[in-house]
Amino acid sequence: MGKNKVMVSVVMGVYDPEKEKLKKALYSIVKQTFKDWELILYDDGSKNKDAAFIRKLCEKDERFIYIRQKKNHGLAYALNVCIRQAKGKYVARMDADDICEPKRFETQYQFLETHPKYQWVGSNAELMDKDGVWGYQKMPRIPKRTDFLFNSPYLHPTVMFRRTVLKENHGYCSASKWKGLEDYELFMRLHKNGNHGYNIQESLLKYWEDYHSHQKRTYMRRIREMFLRIHGFRLLGIFHVKTLPYVVKPLLVGAIPAPLHHYIRKKRKKMP
Repeated sequence: MGKNKVMVSVVMGVYDPEKEKLKKALYSIVKQTFKDWELILYDDGSKNKDAAFIRKLCEKDERFIYIRQKKNHGLAYALNVCIRQAKGKYVARMDADDICEPKRFETQYQFLETHPKYQWVGSNAELMDKDGVWGYQKMPRIPKRTDFLFNSPYLHPTVMFRRTVLKENHGYCSASKWKGLEDYELFMRLHKNGNHGYNIQESLLKYWEDYHSHQKRTYMRRIREMFLRIHGFRLLGIFHVKTLPYVVKPLLVGAIPAPLHHYIRKKRKKMP
């Protein structure tokens, strides 16, 4: 691992990742200005051929730790395994198709070191797909409970946590009913338990989000999100008649014609 103490543990779950995207994601970690990190990469049941490729990539840097499970258990399970293995004071999230800006870890590490009242820190992000950067996701600086009404006020892959807050709150919920929504559930639970986060008002990550991704969300996923909103809003004390439109928002958004949704999305996420 080298002479320096690990301060940041990067946790990543992968399942049959696209090879070029993964290579770029790992390269962006290696090129960080902050060097006292480890990457714990959990291969969640990738095919043997893909697993061999991932393992070979992880042999390129001694700070890469490769864990493989032949059976797929889902992202929440994978991240919990990574967190249990983590040695760092802080835990940074990263997905296999995103790209960190070079000073991401340095910026977030320094913030958490100097702002003890916050248990995690995220950031804004540039949105990219196969055609390049197409938008910008601006997050609220200091999210409050009502910010959860529209969407999660934290962009999960941009976040760096204090490892203690994840341990004390039992990490991610791996229940199948919240599959694909584990970050939204976690942040609502953390807020309910009196913890707070902050979003740095600059882009520290290029976030892979297909411009047409809303069309790929299944009806069942939208149903799950609706029930999570009921559950989470109750935890936060914001579930009442006036917030019912936000509860059914996933279903309403799914009913919007694609051309209109694209127009709204482009306007809302335009570059600053």
